[in-house]
Amino acid sequence: MQGKTLVIGASGQIGIELVTALRKKHGTHQVVASDIRATEVPELIDGPFEVLNVLNVDELDRIVHKHQITEVYLLAALLSATSEKNPERAWDLNMNGLFHVLDLAKNKKIQKVFWPSSIAVFGPSTPKQNTPQYTVMEPNSVYGISKLAGERWCEYYHQKYGVDVRSLRYPGLIGYKSDPGGGTTDYAVDIFHQAIDKGSYECFLSAETMLPMMMMEDAIRATMSIMEAPAEQIKIRSSYNLAGCSFTPADLTKLIQQEIPEFSISYKPDFRQQIADSWPGSIDDSAARKDWNWQAEYDTTRLASTMLRELRLKKKAESLVTR
Repeated sequence: MQGKTLVIGASGQIGIELVTALRKKHGTHQVVASDIRATEVPELIDGPFEVLNVLNVDELDRIVHKHQITEVYLLAALLSATSEKNPERAWDLNMNGLFHVLDLAKNKKIQKVFWPSSIAVFGPSTPKQNTPQYTVMEPNSVYGISKLAGERWCEYYHQKYGVDVRSLRYPGLIGYKSDPGGGTTDYAVDIFHQAIDKGSYECFLSAETMLPMMMMEDAIRATMSIMEAPAEQIKIRSSYNLAGCSFTPADLTKLIQQEIPEFSISYKPDFRQQIADSWPGSIDDSAARKDWNWQAEYDTTRLASTMLRELRLKKKAESLVTR
């Protein structure tokens, strides 16, 4: 591995698990974690950690130079639900953070960039089922607008300046190692916590809202795989569709009730329902499978059983520590 890797926005839902996986593969001191504020998360501070606001271009440049960074994973962003509450801040962070990193690569200060896009780039006019790689994209959320613009800039920097930038359109991500980060699909994480802690859950989406989802382990594996693939295999420089499994809150409820029969759910859709209604129900990721051999490993049943098992173990361990 040439040089070192910098993960920006490492304290988020994806960041903690990505840093852990990268350090396991490449060595603890080869991967620099960073976030806008200091952290006590053990997985992040067991190796190099820097406090970094990606909007501070001088500080970003200093850290890249200090650690001889060659690869950057830019995860710092305001997510869908949070972006709707603060559109201007979301646009500033989601767009200018990307520009700062792309410009480092343009100026040959780093060699490779990963930037996550999202199914939020699609909109109400996009085909809902088996949404193709190339299709109508008219997002009507602040987050989706910023991600679609970011995709176009990634492709532009690749075509005009030869920047090696790679991207995935993440579906909703489900993990047990960190808390939800303010996204519309976060119900599918919180529902498992509430099922174990309270035996009930009030869902902010309707029962039959079908959305594409993915277990975090699959998302981390996809992220590392696309970055490790030879450059000539990366045919799409905007962002690749990525699929795991699709389900509704009602689907998850049935699976949870198989292990927790007394679990109950109620529905109280809020502003996030309108966001979810504009998104696809399932994704065609055949381009990713063809170009760099992507294949998801988790279906809905395995995802649900894994979440319940791992969260129970985690909560049990935490209760022993606090005694």
